[in-house]
Amino acid sequence: MSDLPRKAVTRTAKLAALPLGIAGRATWGFGERIVGESAELVGRELQQRTAEQLFKVLGELKGGAMKFGQALSVFESALPEEVAGPYRAALTKLQEAAPPMPTRTVHAVLEERLGEGWQELFLEFEDKPAAAASIGQVHRGVWHDGREVAVKVQYPGAGEALLSDLNQLSRFSRLLGPLIPGMDIKPLIAELKDRVSEELDYGLEAQAQQAHAEEFADDPDVLVPQVVHQSDQVLITEWIDGIPLSEIIADGSPEQRDRAGQLLARFLFSGSARTGLLHADPHPGNFRLLPGGPEGEDDWRLGVLDFGTVDRLPGGLPATIGESLRMTLDGEAEAVYELLSAEGFVKETIELDPDAVLDYLLPIIEPAQVEEFTFTRGWMRSQAARIADPRSPAYQLGRQLNLPPSYLLIHRVTLSTIGVLCQLGATVRLREELAEWLPGFVPEGPADGEEAAVEA
Repeated sequence: MSDLPRKAVTRTAKLAALPLGIAGRATWGFGERIVGESAELVGRELQQRTAEQLFKVLGELKGGAMKFGQALSVFESALPEEVAGPYRAALTKLQEAAPPMPTRTVHAVLEERLGEGWQELFLEFEDKPAAAASIGQVHRGVWHDGREVAVKVQYPGAGEALLSDLNQLSRFSRLLGPLIPGMDIKPLIAELKDRVSEELDYGLEAQAQQAHAEEFADDPDVLVPQVVHQSDQVLITEWIDGIPLSEIIADGSPEQRDRAGQLLARFLFSGSARTGLLHADPHPGNFRLLPGGPEGEDDWRLGVLDFGTVDRLPGGLPATIGESLRMTLDGEAEAVYELLSAEGFVKETIELDPDAVLDYLLPIIEPAQVEEFTFTRGWMRSQAARIADPRSPAYQLGRQLNLPPSYLLIHRVTLSTIGVLCQLGATVRLREELAEWLPGFVPEGPADGEEAAVEA
């Protein structure tokens, strides 16, 4: 029944060709330098050709290749414009589509998981998939009670394909690193591998989605579809229409961009505070803008999809994050350093200058210093360049800091969300969301007889 295992040799060959292609273009670049082309021009063209082949291969495959591509795509804002520009469309495509599974395979999975009479559960079922992702594809239908539904069907052999791809990609992660300045690809792939079994379990996904659906049921700003039915390899939820965030990034109005950015930031910080779960796959394909927000039909709500990857945070985001942000904004270098050291961000064997650590952090938290901040690709690139340039003090200090394992997924989700905000070019009142939802950002209790508050 499985189509993916039969194609395993082809998949591996395509992925294996990537490092060979990169090496070949490096040889070409060396030849061009010999005949007098400028090193900067050659390097730029080499990077463009490498990116072109990478995105082309990842876009043709499902499994771990696509999962890696989706994770990579949210960092597109950090790419130099000469590289990002030509391949922005290819990156966006990774967020929304992949080659579909044959209809006969879909029917076979539904028969195995829902029973021989599975068609009777639906008033309508569309064989043509409405969307495809890394481990499954979504079909539109009408449930027997009249509700429009999204039917998510897992690809047979998805787990094997996912692990095989990620293992293959990890072997040449060093060659892919230069595509995203300041980003270490290897830990990203390792973390994706750690999440494989969880993402394949539609039972866990159904629990996480339903928890969010119930918590946000009456929310004026965020909509999460209710779970209708779940079994192994099949997850059925309510269908929601709306404009994919990728379309807002490409063609949205300034009002849509700002609204989407504000709601995305709100969901990032409020979701974990309200449910104890952090939605950990914030690429644009998982979000929709829907008309009918609190101001009426001309306003917008944020629709949130795909809860296959979540971080379980019973108390919400750690208070250490909010406390260190607040103290950094207040210029309390020694206190920030002590807190980061106690939490494991500074290893016991290393001693750093607290003021240097503060200087390193301040540009990163610039969006929280002002009442509202416009996220741009230029700002993202400047941050990436500052941290990635081996000649800069920030690069040297960053290499000495440590990211504790418990913060790894939080760190990636936060960076990914910032990447999407920069793709949107959204103006966001981030400080407002931090004060409302992030533990530790607002001091507890009154100070000097006055009510404690963080001034916007």
